[in-house]
Formats: sequence, C-alpha cells, structure tokens
Amino acid sequence: MPYELKHVFASLPQMERGVAKVIGGDPKGNNFVYTNGKSVIIRNIDDHSQFVNCVRFSPDGSRFATAGADGQIFIYDGTTGERVGSLGGEKAHKGGIYAVSWSPDSSKLISASGDKTVKLWDVGAGTAVTTFNMGSDVTDQQLGCLWQKDHLLSISLSGYINYLDKNNPDRPIRTVKGHSKSIQCLTVHKSDGIHLLLILPLTFGSHYWDANTGENDCFSGKGHTNQVSKMQIDDANELVTCSMDDTVRYTNINKKVYSASDVVKMDFQPKSVSVAPGGLTLAVCIGQIVLLKDKKKIFTLDNLGYEAEVGALHPGGTIAAVGGTDAKIRLYSIQGNTLKAEGQVLETKGSITDMAYSNDGAYLGVIDDKKVATVFTVADGYSVKNEFYGHHAKPVTLAWSPDNEHFATGGMDMMVYVWTISDADKRIKLPDAHRLHHVSGLAWIDEHTLVTASHDASIKQWTITY
Repeated sequence: MPYELKHVFASLPQMERGVAKVIGGDPKGNNFVYTNGKSVIIRNIDDHSQFVNCVRFSPDGSRFATAGADGQIFIYDGTTGERVGSLGGEKAHKGGIYAVSWSPDSSKLISASGDKTVKLWDVGAGTAVTTFNMGSDVTDQQLGCLWQKDHLLSISLSGYINYLDKNNPDRPIRTVKGHSKSIQCLTVHKSDGIHLLLILPLTFGSHYWDANTGENDCFSGKGHTNQVSKMQIDDANELVTCSMDDTVRYTNINKKVYSASDVVKMDFQPKSVSVAPGGLTLAVCIGQIVLLKDKKKIFTLDNLGYEAEVGALHPGGTIAAVGGTDAKIRLYSIQGNTLKAEGQVLETKGSITDMAYSNDGAYLGVIDDKKVATVFTVADGYSVKNEFYGHHAKPVTLAWSPDNEHFATGGMDMMVYVWTISDADKRIKLPDAHRLHHVSGLAWIDEHTLVTASHDASIKQWTITY
C-alpha cells in the first residue's frame, strides 16, 4: 500500500451524557422512569425540579445517582428505586450538573457542573470531600467527568480534558488541550528537529501539536476576532495569518503569544496570504492586492478588473502570481516597492481555488473548480508541464512536497491525491481521507509524511511510499 495512516490528532470528544430511558413524563421533562430491565415500570420519579442530565448506577449495582439542571444529586436504591438520600443538602452545586461518575468501590462519586467546579463526594456521608476549582472563564464550565481506576477526569466547555489531583484541587495534574471546532487551515514549522503542526480552527485561536509526541497547546493572548482564511510561515519564524476581521497578523512562533502591535489593518477583507524571503507578504483582498514588507504596506493595486481569489509569491521574491475567478493567473513583477503587471496571463480550466510555488521555485501548481490540477514550469515561460485529473468534486487545497517532485491536493470529495509532476498517471489516492467532512488543509513534514486537516475537526498524519 503506498500510504499508511500514522497518527490522528483528533478533536476532543464531547462527554456522553447518560440519561435514563424516558418512557413517560410531564411536559417539563424532569421525570424519568426506572425499570427493572424487563420493560416493567417500577417507579416514576419526579424529585428533580428541572431537567435530569445524568443517571449512573454504582459499579456494584446497589445504588444509582441522578444529577440535574437544578444543581441537585439524588441517590436511589438500585433494586427498588426508592430514594435513599441526596448529596450536599439543598444543592450539590451552584449551577446545573451535567455528569456524575462513581468510584470503582461504589463508595464515592464525582460530579461536573456549570458552576466551573468538580466535586468529590462521600456518598455515605452525603458530603463533598474535595472541590476542584477549574477556573473563572465561561469555557471552564464542566460538562463531563470520569472515574477510571485511580484517575479522575473532567471535560471543560472549552473541550479540554483535565486530570484532577486530589492533593491539589486547584491545579490539574495534566490538561489535554485541542481543537474542538472545524479546522480551516494548517502549516508545519520545523525548529531544532521538532515539527510543529500549527492549526487554525474556525474559532479564531491557534493550536500547535508536536508531530513527534502528540503533545499540544494553544497560543496565548488575543488573536483574530473572526475566521482565519490562510496562513504561512515567513523567514523570521513568524506565523502570518489573514482573517475575515480584515487584518493580517504576524505571530512569533517561538513565543506563541499573540501581539497587539504586529497587526496590519486591511482596507478590505483578505482572502489569502503568501510570504517570501526579505520580509515580503502578498495579501489578496476583495477587490484589492496589497504588497507588504516588514509588516508594513508598501504598495496597493485597486480597480483590478477581475475578482482575485488567491496569491502566491515566488520563493525568489521577484514574482507575484494572482489567480482569479475568471480562470486566469496574472503575473506581477516585484520592482522595489511596487507591483508591475507583466502582461502575461496563464489560462486554467476553471476558477482558481488554490495555488503555490514549489519550494525551489521551479514550478507553479494550481487547482481550480473544474477539478483540474495544473503545473506550470517557471523557467520555460510558465509553459504547462502537466495536467492532473482525479478529483470528483472541487479541490480546495494544495501543498508541495519538500522533494519538489510531488504535490498533494485535497477537495470537497473528501479525498487526497499525491501527484508526480513528471507523470500525470502516477498518483497515490487516499480515499475518504476524512469521512465526515472535506479536506481543508494540507502540509508536508518531510517528503514521506503528509498531514491533512478537515472540517471534521481532526488532523491526520500519513506516511507516503512512492
């Protein structure tokens, strides 16, 4: 097999709510029916004043606990269904309770609440032994919990999974962070032998994963305030991003902290960014093309006469290619602080969706909405090297392998192709690379390792064998 799925950096799951099967109840929905497993109704229980969010039997089956939006936890006899007690008196938590989980010996349980705490209860005494304070932000609400052998875990509204420490309730032993929303784009940064997968979900914040260990975290500080469309890494080790908040932002990858000063306001919404050595950035905006140098605008093209979609700077920093919805690519030379139209227009089959120069600058790869990938040879006056067919729906992302002989494309058909530029028939197909949604981003760690991202909120790392 020419490819192997090596790693999946998946989104954090939502903790499943355990609810009793409702056979009957009042319109408020706070009743539930306790049965003996033989479809015989034993008791209709209506102790909760609001919705019942969770029902859990103890491991030994002697009792079961219910937790509700009213902040209460009730304990019942597992055989008769009779209520035998409650936890915490009038209220177990100040907010609604979303989950409970029993200890293996059935003597204790933990509860997760919207009041941003997790509590450890002595069920026999009905009192809280420990209260874990998980933070003060809205995203610190606790939606799920699990007691697995010696491990106590909770899941926050942010999607983070917390390993709780009974000896230090204000600081988890470990917090597993990740992206819980659709991923718009990604890139790879290499430093000191460490490959970081830099991820931008639709929720504006950046996450990074160590491709070797799977460890991850997120950038701190205030980033973009709207969806990020594209990102690249420049020669100053800065993450260059453009967003629907009408800005281009530069973020130091080593510090991993958003800076309020390294933000350039655009006149119109940017769709695409591309970088080149020497501090150059090309931003393609709605109705405008902007050339930046050292984080400052130096030249603007207006009144284009066509709708620009995506731009690509040649690695040499001398040419800017801009693709439009009219199935044409226009070449501009960079002369000092200006862009000058070369008068050369490259034809493609359809509206351009993405394009990029190979790392050595020898080729320009382009994909369009007619499901065609085209490679142009730069040194030969941008003559067509080859055309590639295979996608069943519009391809939306393209990335060159470090070997400059292969490139990958991903599309709305949920497939990824790895192409060989010298032979259009020699291709590697990754069918159903992401089964729940289309591929939104591609990046290469090395010539045999491809990373794919999707709106299904997962990242996959593939080993490619030619």
